[in-house]
Amino acid sequence: MVLGLSLAAFTTLHVIISLIGIATGLVVAFAMARGERLPRWTAVFLVTTILTSVTGFMFPSKQIGPPHIIGAISLVILAVALIGLYGKQLAGPWRKPYILTALLALYFNVLVGVIQAFQKLPFLRPLAPTQTEPPFIVAQLLVLALFVWLGYAALKRFPARTLHLAL
Repeated sequence: MVLGLSLAAFTTLHVIISLIGIATGLVVAFAMARGERLPRWTAVFLVTTILTSVTGFMFPSKQIGPPHIIGAISLVILAVALIGLYGKQLAGPWRKPYILTALLALYFNVLVGVIQAFQKLPFLRPLAPTQTEPPFIVAQLLVLALFVWLGYAALKRFPARTLHLAL
């Protein structure tokens, strides 16, 4: 049991939070690439992405593995994103670190999502049972290319300081 939930129920909760984080993050990322701000969507993205990492640490584990390392890195970069957006309101040099850390946190979630999809979904698992096969590598490269493009576009178009970032 985790947080009073069966492991299956907790896993479902974690997956739902993760999918909300990914969905809202993609909305925010594409808006950033167009030079638009979406304060409410951004808040939901940041909160659910933090919760994804936090709940990920709650799964029973006897050793530290790649998910723990990605979760820890994600929390550190999300702290930078929060400081840049809400603490410094993207003033001065804080715009670029915010964009890069927000997109990197989303990339980590999508990366883990692709890995999990190839491990868990019956129609994908046969395509890449060891996750070294071409379909898995192509999927990861497409995700990477998407995020490089999003980062480039957001760095070009996403505006700096705003008058207020109220929800």
